[in-house]
Order: sequence, then C-alpha cells, then structure tokens
Amino acid sequence: MKLLSRARYARLWFALVALGLLSSACGDAGDGDDAASSGDSTVASSTSEESGSSAGVEGVERSKPAPGTGNVQGEVLYNGKPVAGIEVTLCEEFNRFGNGCGGATFMATTDSTGTYVITGVPPKKYGALLAKVFDTESYVFATTGITGLSSETYDVVADKTLFMRPTNLFKSDLKVSSPKAGSSVAAQGLALAWDSYPDAAYYKFSLFPDSAAVMSPYITYRVDSNGFAVAKPLTPGEYRLEVEAFNDKDIKLAETVDDLKFQVN
Repeated sequence: MKLLSRARYARLWFALVALGLLSSACGDAGDGDDAASSGDSTVASSTSEESGSSAGVEGVERSKPAPGTGNVQGEVLYNGKPVAGIEVTLCEEFNRFGNGCGGATFMATTDSTGTYVITGVPPKKYGALLAKVFDTESYVFATTGITGLSSETYDVVADKTLFMRPTNLFKSDLKVSSPKAGSSVAAQGLALAWDSYPDAAYYKFSLFPDSAAVMSPYITYRVDSNGFAVAKPLTPGEYRLEVEAFNDKDIKLAETVDDLKFQVN
C-alpha cells in the first residue's frame, strides 16, 4: 500500500496530467488541494482487484450483525503491529476534492488488538473507509486504479460481516538535515540528508518543482541510506523535498512534513 499526503496527492495529479496519463475527463480535479476532511488529510493509495469496490477478505466475526444490518470489521496496524484507540469511519458518500465524508457515517475505535467492528450498518454501497492517523487531524483511506483518483467503495450486505484488508498507518516525523527549509542551493552538487528512521530498510525521496512547467528528475527515487548526492542538474526555481521511510516488508513507516521548501539557483 502506497501512502500519499494530501499535498503529495495534488502534486502527483498535476504530474500525471503533465505526462498525459490522465484524461481530460478528470479536469475538475484541479481542486485537489481541498481536504478530504476539515483537517490536513492524508491519502492511503492501494489497488482493488475489483473496479472501485472491495470484496473484503476472510475473517472471524467478533459479533453477529443485528437483523437486517451488516457489520464492517478490520484492523489498523503500524509497522506491522496493532494500534489501539484509532478512530475508523465508514462514509456513505465521499468527495476527496470537496467536503470529504458525507451522508450517513458509522464509527468505531480499535481495541488493544488493533481490531475495529462497525455495527448496525444499513446494507448498501459506501463511499470510503477512513482511519484517523494517531492523534492528528489526518486520515488514510484506500483508493483504486492506476492513478488512485477514486476512493475504494464497500458493499455492506444484510446479516453479514464485511472483513476489510488491514489499514497501515504512517507518521509524519521524518526529519531532514540537508537542505534546510528556506535555504538557497546550487543547481549541481546538492547533497540530501535526513535522520535514520527506526526500522527503516530503505527510503524514497521526491523533488517537486514549484513550477508546473519544470519536470523533476527525481520522483519517488529509492535509496538504501539516509542521504543522496544529486547527480542530475536541477532547473533553477523553488522545490519541495519529501522523503518516505519503508520497512523490509515495503510498508511505509514515516514521511517528512509537507512544507520543506528550498530554492535552487
């Protein structure tokens, strides 16, 4: 599961448009900087085998659904371990470019095993499942398709439990030591460096130019250490550096905050 922050998602969308990977039918997505909730939402991007709908997975029911309703059950993990006290919300409607979760909502909180059970859900198709990221105002949710523009939907059936795939959370506390935020650097010879992250097996970094007319030579570039000497020259202008840490099972552990900008001269 690849995880993208709201700001990362917006820049990825514009990058895909520039590369011609999105059709003009997605043109109204230019408002992608709107939050999926009132906070600084995050996007959990994954691929569903069914087009836009989750078939769920197998599991053991914690409780039987009330007659005529369904249950939604799953677990929330961080670094492969269960996380307790995480708020999970099932949304009847969902607009990632506008007001986020809409219509009827159903909520539950994970227990000590990281498991949640949303009970008493009327049978129908639901627009998204959001998991709050620890004690922040951010959420993650699954998406479908190559570009991840559509949120994954869920069919709740009467008298049955829909078992969800595990949700993997990540943190936004990876610290960069070079370049400094707001600094000016030369177009060649830039040295990137960040703090080693606990349990990280490798990292991916991206250099996002502020100008849509500039193509970055480094997007989700994988490195096995906590630094990189940029070999390709960068076009002068403002850039945003983003780094992600992954464990040896390819699960994302952390990312940098979204506001680390610097100037290339």
